[in-house]
Amino acid sequence: MNSSSKQLVGLGSALDKLIRSSSLHDHIPTVYLLHTRQGFPAQRPKEMQLSTTSRELSPFIFPLSSIPSPGKSYTTPMRTALSLLRSLSTSLPRHHRRYLLIQRTFPLFKPHVVNPPRISLFCTRSAEQSSVSNFVEQLAGEDENLDFDKDNEVFNFDASFVSNVDSKNKHLSPSLDVKELDELPEQWRRSKLAWLCKELPAHKPATLIRILNAQRKWVNQEDMTYVAVHCMRIRENETGFRVYKWMMQQHWFRFDFSLATKLADYMGKERKYLKCREIFDDIINHGLIPTEYTFHILIISYLSSSNRGCLDEAFAIYNRMIQLGGYSPRLSLHNSLFKALLTQPEDSSKHYLHQAEFIFHQMVTSGFKIHKDIYSGLIWLHSHQDKIDKERITSLRAEMELSGFDETKEVLISILRACSKEGDINEAEKTWEKLLNITPTIPSQAFVYKMEVYSRIGEHMKSFEVFRGMQEQLGSASIAGFHKIIEILCKSNSHELAESVMKEFIESGKKTLMPPFLDLMNMYLTLRMHDRLEYTFLQSLEKCPPNRTLYNIYLKSLVDSMNLQKAEKTLREMQSHEAVGVDTESCNTILRGYLDGKEYAKAEKIYTLMKEKKFHIEPDLIENLEHVLSSNEEAVKNPVILKLSKEQREALVGLLLGGVQIESDEKGKNHTLVFKFNEDSGVHKVLKRHISYEYHEWLDSSNEQFTTIPHSYFGFYADQFWPQGQPAIPKLIHRWLSPRVLAYWYMYGGYKTSSGDILLKVKGSEDGVDRIVKTLQKKSLTCKVKRKGRVFWIGLLGSNSEWFWKLVDPYIVRDLKDVLKPGNIASDLKEEAQNVEFDRSDSDYSEDDIL
Repeated sequence: MNSSSKQLVGLGSALDKLIRSSSLHDHIPTVYLLHTRQGFPAQRPKEMQLSTTSRELSPFIFPLSSIPSPGKSYTTPMRTALSLLRSLSTSLPRHHRRYLLIQRTFPLFKPHVVNPPRISLFCTRSAEQSSVSNFVEQLAGEDENLDFDKDNEVFNFDASFVSNVDSKNKHLSPSLDVKELDELPEQWRRSKLAWLCKELPAHKPATLIRILNAQRKWVNQEDMTYVAVHCMRIRENETGFRVYKWMMQQHWFRFDFSLATKLADYMGKERKYLKCREIFDDIINHGLIPTEYTFHILIISYLSSSNRGCLDEAFAIYNRMIQLGGYSPRLSLHNSLFKALLTQPEDSSKHYLHQAEFIFHQMVTSGFKIHKDIYSGLIWLHSHQDKIDKERITSLRAEMELSGFDETKEVLISILRACSKEGDINEAEKTWEKLLNITPTIPSQAFVYKMEVYSRIGEHMKSFEVFRGMQEQLGSASIAGFHKIIEILCKSNSHELAESVMKEFIESGKKTLMPPFLDLMNMYLTLRMHDRLEYTFLQSLEKCPPNRTLYNIYLKSLVDSMNLQKAEKTLREMQSHEAVGVDTESCNTILRGYLDGKEYAKAEKIYTLMKEKKFHIEPDLIENLEHVLSSNEEAVKNPVILKLSKEQREALVGLLLGGVQIESDEKGKNHTLVFKFNEDSGVHKVLKRHISYEYHEWLDSSNEQFTTIPHSYFGFYADQFWPQGQPAIPKLIHRWLSPRVLAYWYMYGGYKTSSGDILLKVKGSEDGVDRIVKTLQKKSLTCKVKRKGRVFWIGLLGSNSEWFWKLVDPYIVRDLKDVLKPGNIASDLKEEAQNVEFDRSDSDYSEDDIL
């Protein structure tokens, strides 16, 4: 044994004595020196072996009692030992330090599974799970704090709502025992495992799978478990997940509850909720119940994402945690869910009232102390409902008072909101007085609600007085204040007063003028003041973007005044404007005008247009048409045969490439197109309006989703793009990739990056993507391909995006050209598109695990 080895032996003995003499020995993860090849003992003391209990999975490493108070100097023997290790290890020869690192990072895990809970029809809760916490808990630890700041108007939580510390220990996870790497009998196996642990994290997923496939002849369950756990130890959790997925495809794989739980927890900590959910579902599919912490971290992971539908999934897992797992969630999790619910936009939050009440019920039955924001938030939610439950609001206010909480400004404004919907002037006056007592400055929305209360009881001049008071106290009225008072004055037909307020609103320079213009035009239409209506309509075109509702009101005014020539001109203008278009209402209006004016030839043309667009004809107009078209009465009753035009067929191919789905009936005769739009995307909002106009005759108005009617005409597209209910790329796609097809593909399933590159999303086979790439190359468009799961991303980078734009520009919807054109500000990017990174030097077809 040379001098370096003796030095290392002495260091290990000294460090071991320091650790064992430390009072924090049971709380601090033990750092120890592993043996070298020169003769260190092969076994470590049992208490020094690595444990994967809930202490390790917890974001808190130390118990609260062992954390030194801030501002107080606190030096432990453990800290001294660590400093000694750092200082002395640098004096060792390089090969000793390297071997020390390898041994510390290559432990071998043996699955030692505590009997996991199995799914049962009846679940009981232990006394520990139902214990009462005496203070509000934090949102599940330091790494689970969520950022719920939104630009939308949402409920404002008090700072104390998330400032308390979680006091309940996490649910214990099944442990995995450790043995040393050199305990394996074969030297070649130790070497190969060490090589795999070094190489796998450094490679792309496709290369990783090829490397693993090459080891099939000798690897087994224990070997790959070791590799997966090693990846997790060095925080290469993505690599560990791919190794685990590869293991599942092997004939020797046996489900390991401990390994699956540990991997799911790490995926959840990194907020990769899809991968965490995949392992979570796999645990349940094996008849086992995930641990409480796995439920917990999956819910938090869902809540950390802003993607649509994640909040609903979080609530679904929360319900399963209680009903399937029999667990009693911590107060921190209740608070996290409740806060996520109330920080949604107002229109979304109001639909979660039942979930909020369920959370509140669970908190009460578990014996937790309820924070005042829970009461305030529930009242806020109730006040946003279309039908106000006054009894429930009263009971919540009483419970809040019994708990010792005063009604805050937020609560009083919610009460005013509820009174404005019920017209309860007495309660509104009492609430107003309370609001004056607790704050010198009344919020602008409180004035709006008070105006609404007076309008409910027919006192529109009282509402006007409140509006003037708002201007005096706040300096100027808010946008919502202007909107509300103009709406109230127009409903009461006080046109002179409404006009003066509207003039003030325009001169103030505030935006969002469309609602007041609509209120004014509806009032003028009711009062038959057609000249004032036309003036207001022309004024709205100068101040606001064109709107179909404005045009329809103006068209009704022209027909009522029998100005059919101008009405016909207005209808043509609506048809030529993509952002406006015509609908059932506008066609019925002009048809009524032609029939009343006895212009039957024009009425027949409009009737033909309505049949083509499959617009509904009002019953009284059908009776008049029967006399006009007496020679062809059957045509009035029987619809024409539906058929797609050439432009519609090309656009449909692009939409199908972009992700439009096809659902078939049981017999496979009739097929339905299902459009799914991202409501948060401005591009999809405009495209949805455009598609509803272009395919109006095909759309199913009775369905809540955006779908077409079931029809056999779509059979060809179902066979080509959705054979056997799965997305595919047709073999003849190279013949169909016209500029119009590419334009609609880009608008529906494409994105533009901040650098000006264009990404096109498509699902299908590698052969199909290859055909698309070759077709684009023939059009002088060079592209790169990346795969993320089942989705292929085709990237047009640099100058290729500009050439692509020149190709599709004539077929892009006019209102989207400025948004989608390369070189401008990037369009709305989904989270999945933001994660796609192209290497400009190459491309591949395997971004995920493909066997």
